Amino acid sequence: MEIKLSKEVEFEGKKHTELTVDLDGLTGRELIDAEAEAFAITARPVTDIDKTYQSCVAAKAAKVPADLLFRLPARDFAKITSAVQNFLLGG
Repeated sequence: MEIKLSKEVEFEGKKHTELTVDLDGLTGRELIDAEAEAFAITARPVTDIDKTYQSCVAAKAAKVPADLLFRLPARDFAKITSAVQNFLLGG
């Protein structure tokens, strides 16, 4: 899935105007790693509807650090996390 960002985001010296989020390319290991990463950030159990977990999953699918997603404009962040939630819940 190609996501055009509503505005350019600079992260670690690179400017981003879009993200390619390949949810279908994820592995089970990447979902487990995303869960561990989200737990490390929140210090609480995570679920498929947890925005932090969804962000970590999206970051794995986009091959970018989760911190990049946390810096996105709210509209873009919501669009991406909503797509991840639908993917995880089979919607």
